Amino acid sequence: MWLDRLVFLPDTTIPHPPPGVEERWITTRDHVRIHAWYVPARDARATLVWSHGNAGNIAGRVDVALALAARGVDVLAYDYRGYGRSEGRPSEAGVYVDAEAAYDSAGALPIVCFGESLGGAVSIHLASVRPCAGVAVVSTWTTLRDVARSHYGPLAALVGDRFDSLARIGTLSVPVFVAHGDRDEVVPFALGERLFAAAREPKRFLRIAGARHNDVFASSQLLDAIAEFAGQVRAHLCGREISW
Repeated sequence: MWLDRLVFLPDTTIPHPPPGVEERWITTRDHVRIHAWYVPARDARATLVWSHGNAGNIAGRVDVALALAARGVDVLAYDYRGYGRSEGRPSEAGVYVDAEAAYDSAGALPIVCFGESLGGAVSIHLASVRPCAGVAVVSTWTTLRDVARSHYGPLAALVGDRFDSLARIGTLSVPVFVAHGDRDEVVPFALGERLFAAAREPKRFLRIAGARHNDVFASSQLLDAIAEFAGQVRAHLCGREISW
């Protein structure tokens, strides 16, 4: 579909994994092999299944994954079909299947569905079809149409009902963490606020002051908050109340 070529901007160039990162291959239920990097933590509290944004590939945030592992969180970052070394061509339905396969391979620790931008929409879908411990999203929209409307006005009608996180997030019965930069020039900050408002309790919203769409992870505040969320959802599984 022509819209897929605008939404998905894969980078197929990927380096060898750096020290501390393990390479993995995962086969999806429709027989596509996708590539993943696993970053183990010592005494990990949870595993983040990381769905990245619409551009680049898993290598783009490996420094963040290593920083989260240093904070006690395992990270399994995978490339959608057509990205990095993964086979196939990306589509909305296809990246959902990829996320489900990554989740299914993630192991026994509590799983947090984690995503950035488009990956947040993928993670919200994943949390609606798999029994995760929590969902955490960064710089994520309500719907793709809402993002298009903020940039292209009436032409947004051509997008249709794609990546509808707003409809899904209110169905989730797990803890939700939403973070957004208040100077985001791609996905307006107001969309992050609306997405958060639609989620059930327990939930937390983190406003990253001065952050734009692509530099939001420069904040150690965000990394600390994600690691704290992972610890809180593990405690929540044991029947403890979440306190933020």
